[in-house]
Amino acid sequence: MMTTLPTPRFVRSRLLDPLTPATLDDQQRRTAHMAAALLLGYPDDAVKAAAPTVRAAVATLPPDVRDRLLPLAAAIDDADADALRTLQADYVATFDLKRKCALYLTYYRAGDTRRRGHALVRFLEAYRAAGFEVQADELPDYLPTALELSAQAQGEGAQVAAALLAAHREGIEVLRSALAEVSSPWTAVVEAVCITLGPVDERTAERVAELVLAGPPAELVGLSGYGADTLGSGNEEGGSPWR
Repeated sequence: MMTTLPTPRFVRSRLLDPLTPATLDDQQRRTAHMAAALLLGYPDDAVKAAAPTVRAAVATLPPDVRDRLLPLAAAIDDADADALRTLQADYVATFDLKRKCALYLTYYRAGDTRRRGHALVRFLEAYRAAGFEVQADELPDYLPTALELSAQAQGEGAQVAAALLAAHREGIEVLRSALAEVSSPWTAVVEAVCITLGPVDERTAERVAELVLAGPPAELVGLSGYGADTLGSGNEEGGSPWR
């Protein structure tokens, strides 16, 4: 008698090959990071209102970056009320209900462990060193916020922002793999970010492979005081954190 195996409740993300870095000057990188920060945010009325400006700005970028940012900017710009609601529902289903698509960078390295609190504090310290403060109700490791810092910081602050993104490159690469796995329209935006950050070194590539295979550490602890209410559990049905 043949036994039918149950359908898996989750699927591991497929490890993707590194992307070829883009060649951008400093202003182009700032433009790309600000555009990506807006496009990776929840597509509310404010993002809709900014979409024409984003669309025009990314049209000036090198083709390998422009062609990854322009489609979503155009889709939001052209969306009617029904299309925007559909996009909003897709955003929630992707980023709020799937841990493997988390936009919070320390989650990939620290998971839900006590180490994450320390990692969040380091993010706050980095923002302050760059001359910026994060809103109290927002986790400081939110990728759009880190990209906005990269777009706006000057001098030594810009160096801090670049170091912050480089230190969490493996999380961004794992997010890219996860989004590609579900054919998300936000995949190309994260790809655009990746190709602005330079090549992936060997150690980062190894760490990405480990995270795609095993997922982040899991030791459930509270994160109150760090804006944790903005991060849904993403694992309401139980099972692996890599849902």
